[in-house]
Amino acid sequence: LTAYSSHGTSPLAITGLSSINTYSNPIPAFRTLYTFSTNFGSGPNPGLAISGNTLFGTTQSGGISGLGNVFALNTDGTGFTNLFNNFNSSFTNGFRPAAGVILSGSTLYGTTYGGGTLGGGTVFALGTNGVGFTNLVNFDLNVNPNSPDEPQAPVVLSGNTLYGTTWYGGSYNHGTIFSVATNGSSSSILHAFYTPTYNPFANNYDGLFPSSKLIAVGGTLYGTAENGGMNGGGLVFSVVTNQPNSFTVLHYFSTPLNVTNSDGANSFAGLVLSGTNLYGTTFGGGTHGYGVVFAVSTNGLFFTNLYNFTGTNDGSQPHGGLTLSGNRLYGTTSAGGAYTNGTLFAINTDGSNFKSLYSFTGTGDGGNPQADLVLSGGTLYGTAEAGSVATDGTVFSFTLTGPPLSIARSGTNVILTWSASATGYTLQSSLQLGAAASWSAVSPLPVILSSLNTVTNSISTTTKFYRLSQ
Repeated sequence: LTAYSSHGTSPLAITGLSSINTYSNPIPAFRTLYTFSTNFGSGPNPGLAISGNTLFGTTQSGGISGLGNVFALNTDGTGFTNLFNNFNSSFTNGFRPAAGVILSGSTLYGTTYGGGTLGGGTVFALGTNGVGFTNLVNFDLNVNPNSPDEPQAPVVLSGNTLYGTTWYGGSYNHGTIFSVATNGSSSSILHAFYTPTYNPFANNYDGLFPSSKLIAVGGTLYGTAENGGMNGGGLVFSVVTNQPNSFTVLHYFSTPLNVTNSDGANSFAGLVLSGTNLYGTTFGGGTHGYGVVFAVSTNGLFFTNLYNFTGTNDGSQPHGGLTLSGNRLYGTTSAGGAYTNGTLFAINTDGSNFKSLYSFTGTGDGGNPQADLVLSGGTLYGTAEAGSVATDGTVFSFTLTGPPLSIARSGTNVILTWSASATGYTLQSSLQLGAAASWSAVSPLPVILSSLNTVTNSISTTTKFYRLSQ
């Protein structure tokens, strides 16, 4: 008897007839797509981008130079490609691309934490074919009121301008919000975070050390600062891109006393918008001290603690942001879970129906995910920075289970139905299955009959396939 784990291809240590102890039921929805090794990158970062069937991302170390790379990987786990691995300690290209990439057309945009010609990191552009690497801006490692320094988050694109945050730099050397043109022709600082006072927390008006990815909505940027603020627990902020001095605090997280509080503290995560509410996570604080999921209105008038992590099977210390589909939020925790190596979770936007979808084992599936998840075609994609067989991290996928879709013939029509309580799903059809399938939304839109979403379609002479997609 030779036994294999669902998380890897290495035989287990069993010879001949024997028994196998299983510690958790297999979860077919979860799949390890790629396991990193030092030569091909190590420590994959949050911030995957997807185009069709291809994922793009970065590692903060490993690769030929040992200082990180940009990679591509098919969504089925095949075709790993090192697109760029010439990050170097001589500073010309920057090093440690610690925040992933975003995609616009056939161009990837990202940041490096260090290096560049001035030593303080860079914003770069690279073709999805691995050609055309360009440093758009070089940040100054020295204290320079006119330069950001050491970005730890991805950039966000609005029009022809990229926006981001840095950990240091600016007038007070405690972080900035910056902009840079996609062609590198101009850059500026929208806001420099103030110097704090210590008593014993780092307190100031506008926060410290922003490390979250911004979101851009109608000319306004929203984000979080990990530390500082009036209570020393960080904050949520907004800033209007074309209005100087428009920086506004939407919520101050309260002081974490003995690591607990009512609303969370120390958010490293970016935000997601639904309607007039922003949703995010905090790394610490909450009633158990293990972080929270929260909602705050875009005008800052309403704040709700949606969920307090307990540090047990539900996870603890969420580092990444949330992904929204309909009224369902998906995210990861960097610790906790059944094996203390982090979790994948889901929760409704009203705070109901929290569910731990998966607990990382810290072995072949990876561990300590800090990922912002990407949702495509009913499947979540993300990274775990450590915990694989070689401790260099993984890329994973998790297929969401949608509501049952029923089909019945009625004369010359087919009637398709699914539960009306399942929101955020679109009925799609295709003339074929597989990689060549082209799915399009079905019309008319569903009507609710007897608590079921109901769609009537005429029967065609060509075979047609239907699915529900988020």
